[in-house]
Amino acid sequence: MTGTFRSIGIVGAGQMGAGIAMVCGHGGVEAHVIDVSEERIARARASVEAHFARHVAKGMMTAQAAAAARGRVTFGLDVAALGDKPFVIEAASEDEKVKRAIYGSLAGKLAPEAILASNTSSISITRLASASDRPDRVIGVHFMNPAPRMQLVELIRGIATSQATFDAARAFVVSLGKTTTVSEDFPAFIVNRILIPMINEAVYALYEGVASITAIDTSMRLGANHPMGPLELADFIGLDTCLSVIKVLHDGMADTKYRPCPLLVKYVEAGWLGRKTGRGFYDYRGPEPVPTR
Repeated sequence: MTGTFRSIGIVGAGQMGAGIAMVCGHGGVEAHVIDVSEERIARARASVEAHFARHVAKGMMTAQAAAAARGRVTFGLDVAALGDKPFVIEAASEDEKVKRAIYGSLAGKLAPEAILASNTSSISITRLASASDRPDRVIGVHFMNPAPRMQLVELIRGIATSQATFDAARAFVVSLGKTTTVSEDFPAFIVNRILIPMINEAVYALYEGVASITAIDTSMRLGANHPMGPLELADFIGLDTCLSVIKVLHDGMADTKYRPCPLLVKYVEAGWLGRKTGRGFYDYRGPEPVPTR
């Protein structure tokens, strides 16, 4: 195994899959992104193009460099295109059943020595690896959102992950200019083990009438020096993702302190998932975000 992979595969053309592909484009690595949805592929392609166009417009890249970086990102619908990739990142939605089904579908289709990494933000790598045909070559490689801007990548070993797999994954991430931290395979790992309960508690503060959306976010921005308030951040992450992670913590730790706030559940049930749907704790459909409660 090597950490100097120059061509990788990405399964999932959502926000994270597209973002990781952008990181690869910047880092001189070819990334082929596949998805089962032509609509998601089209959105991801547009997102990648807009990303590099912004870099040119802001003078951060020359048009030539941006074209080269953009050219390293390709898209498709056929899993067979991943057959020669030495490193494949699964970046599907934060749903264990979906991820396990993907791992099963990849069995026998990847190169025998290929590493299969998951971008999961909370789910057990050991359990995911058990659904694959290569548990010793499965590892958690959790890029933060948005991947092009955020410096950190969490690395998580499952119980079967080999040292060679870990070393190769870490070397690859470092080659992209990212900083790694290592977490044991516990629910939500490091960042989300701390972050998502804070967001859930902020929703409880709103639910119980402690303060308004504006007051909660302003207090944490100015009182704790956070760049975004917790409810604004929840909208950015996606309320469905926040709910999925807090459920993983609640189920995995069996501790009532991780009980999902009923108001968070209600927003998700309404389809108000944050920025990606136009409404969450804020309404984004006008010129400026407006609190929804």
